[in-house]
Amino acid sequence: MSRRPHSTRLRPLPPLGPIIVTLAAVALSLAACTGGGATASPTSPPAAATTPGTTMAATSPTPRPPFPATLTDDEGTVVEIPEEPQRIVSLTPATTEILFALGAGRRVVATTDFDDYPPEAVALPDIASYTSVDIERIVGLEADLVIAGGNFFNPPEAIARLRSLHVPVLVVYAANLAGVLDDIELIGSAVGLADVALAMTETMQAGFDDVAAATAGLPRPRTFYELDATSAIYTAADGSFIEEMIRLAGGDPITTGSTTDFAISLEKLIAADPALILLGDAAYGVTAEQVAARTGWKGMTAVKSGAIRPVNDLIVTRPGPRLVQGLRELALAIHPGLILPPMVPIPAVR
Repeated sequence: MSRRPHSTRLRPLPPLGPIIVTLAAVALSLAACTGGGATASPTSPPAAATTPGTTMAATSPTPRPPFPATLTDDEGTVVEIPEEPQRIVSLTPATTEILFALGAGRRVVATTDFDDYPPEAVALPDIASYTSVDIERIVGLEADLVIAGGNFFNPPEAIARLRSLHVPVLVVYAANLAGVLDDIELIGSAVGLADVALAMTETMQAGFDDVAAATAGLPRPRTFYELDATSAIYTAADGSFIEEMIRLAGGDPITTGSTTDFAISLEKLIAADPALILLGDAAYGVTAEQVAARTGWKGMTAVKSGAIRPVNDLIVTRPGPRLVQGLRELALAIHPGLILPPMVPIPAVR
């Protein structure tokens, strides 16, 4: 079994404090699977035959609607979407954010009980919790598209059941930033907003590049990103989404030494000797003072120098449209005096 942090903050933790769950081994190298692609339907009729000595004026292909669409999701499943979806169910907070940012928010009819952004999504019916999906309610809502989370974010048996009832289910799971952009474009294609999605991802990529350029050549402090430390200590796994964000933001990430296990031993963390500790769990009540008082932590360089800083974990690790903002805040937490170029607003339609 592999251990991952609680969905890598795809969903917020409950008020009682961070929760870490053990999940079946689906490695973050799921990026090796297809990042989601569309199989395009023919968009132009066959060329008309001509007889020798005659010419034909060039004609433009007759535009065809994007539906029916055949898409391949992040688990390699081919998903048929017969018509433009009008009743969409989102089973992760990240996909909810993406749908609203693309301008498909009015078509979202239900989400989960842990969706918290944008505000318009909070009041929508809750048809999924941390452990379950209400299949009967989804069918009763006449959903014509469900977007679910992979890597066991949503129960695979629920996804299989929905598909057996002929409900199109698109499963997304972004193991890295490139995967996030791919998934936004995949979702855009699924809801008939491919052009809007492409404009969004191009703007986001430019934002990532701005931060990477601003941090290039700066000292890279050994950075420990704390996801949770209530029972075990959880941080970035090797090659994970979080590691990539820290590197782009100008830090040298301390990782677990495993691509599937997000837990690190205290002994290994002490040996890595972080120069900077970032508290992704600050929103759940963890403070620098509490960290400094932990048994065995006082010898770390970051603790001795007081370099323990809170970060907004939801926008740093939730794979959606606010990631550029999250990366900028992460870079400023690592390099407080950093000057960043103005942020180009992510195209958004409500």
